[in-house]
Amino acid sequence: MKLARELSTAAIAILVLPVMLGVAYPLVMTGISQVAFPNKADGSQIKVGGKVVGSRLIAKAFALRGGKPDPRYFQPRPSQTDYSATASAFSNRGPNSIEARFFYRDELNAYLALEGRFDPALTKAKVPVDAVTTSASGVDPHISQANARIQAHRVASVRRLSLARVNALIQDNTDGRFLGVIGEPGVNVLELNLALDKEAPVR
Repeated sequence: MKLARELSTAAIAILVLPVMLGVAYPLVMTGISQVAFPNKADGSQIKVGGKVVGSRLIAKAFALRGGKPDPRYFQPRPSQTDYSATASAFSNRGPNSIEARFFYRDELNAYLALEGRFDPALTKAKVPVDAVTTSASGVDPHISQANARIQAHRVASVRRLSLARVNALIQDNTDGRFLGVIGEPGVNVLELNLALDKEAPVR
């Protein structure tokens, strides 16, 4: 009798718990989030003219045909996954890795080649760490303020805007520390580039 009761209890748990926790609970949470936070529940999508152009949570490449960075836009930090939201990952390169040494060397040289002619005072020592390293996810949408200010010289020159105006747009699209104390301020690259397109539309 006791064994039968235990078996029936186990059978009920096997049938009920998956339905409750695997179906009912996710549906309830999804419904609540769609009502309370509709944009965040849908992935914080950003739309322009009714068309989704990205998410404020995921980095996006701004490149010309052939993969070279588009000089008209601010560039996100390097990505191990080519900015794929379906395969976010970090590089696994350790501090003693020869591969890491070559990777950072190449990223540093590429950064200097892109930004150096617009900012003659730029040296290797002045390049921010986030400009040459990947994030833990590979799709971090933010860059540091220091990185953005260096890129501002290029963007201002190419777009024929004043450096002061571009720096003001950087400030407008900078997210502060979480709760005012956690982390560092970060510049959302996608939102900044969209603001640039409004300020000085690309022909």
